[in-house]
Amino acid sequence: MIRFIILVCFVVLFLVCSIPLLIAEWIIGKFNMDAKNKSSLAIVNWAFRCCLFISGTKVTVRGLENVPKDEAVLYIGNHRSYFDILITYIRVPRPTGYIAKKEMLKWPLLVNWMRNLHCLFLDREDVKQGLQIILTAIEKVKSGISICIFPEGTRNKVNHTFMEFHEGSFKIASKTGCPIVPMTIYNSAAIFEDHLPKIRKANVILEYGKPIYPKDLAKEDQKRLGAYTRDVIMNTYAKIKEEAGE
Repeated sequence: MIRFIILVCFVVLFLVCSIPLLIAEWIIGKFNMDAKNKSSLAIVNWAFRCCLFISGTKVTVRGLENVPKDEAVLYIGNHRSYFDILITYIRVPRPTGYIAKKEMLKWPLLVNWMRNLHCLFLDREDVKQGLQIILTAIEKVKSGISICIFPEGTRNKVNHTFMEFHEGSFKIASKTGCPIVPMTIYNSAAIFEDHLPKIRKANVILEYGKPIYPKDLAKEDQKRLGAYTRDVIMNTYAKIKEEAGE
């Protein structure tokens, strides 16, 4: 419980103390949006790294060379833990917005930082709003902002399993031509979700697959980008699981 308490205290302290930074970021954005994007990315990366340090999380990263650095991408990953966001965000090479559930809008200050980072908030019960979010994400990618989605739609609570990847998310790639970067996350639930409310030291593996360009796939695979990407991540996960002897 001590790690949990320390982490909560750090997050609250960071959010409160960051109020002047939010004001500064707002002013910077009025004159230079690119500078604001870079500074917001750096500030949140620092905070996330501190959270991972406090939690005792060790991350082994593989395939980082597969992430294009000169263009916006669509990151797609499996989702078992709240910590998946921290683990993946600290490694993005350019401004990246995550698609989050609308409930995050209730958290003051945190939501301000999320908006600074181009995050979008999805109402999973509203199909029309969901379509608008996808259209907004498409425009973000066209403007050079990467997007990250966990297309299972929610955290998978069953270890070593995968839920269906919602195909609608992949329109961001098919409509823009941006590469899909598969992210396989292994053992992240061991940090927190496997033993709520305790936070324990854990070794997590994050493996980036080779970028998938929709236009290079067979027409049948282009129609089922979600299933195709899910298969890639599932195969990588199975490989990591075998290496771990589980």
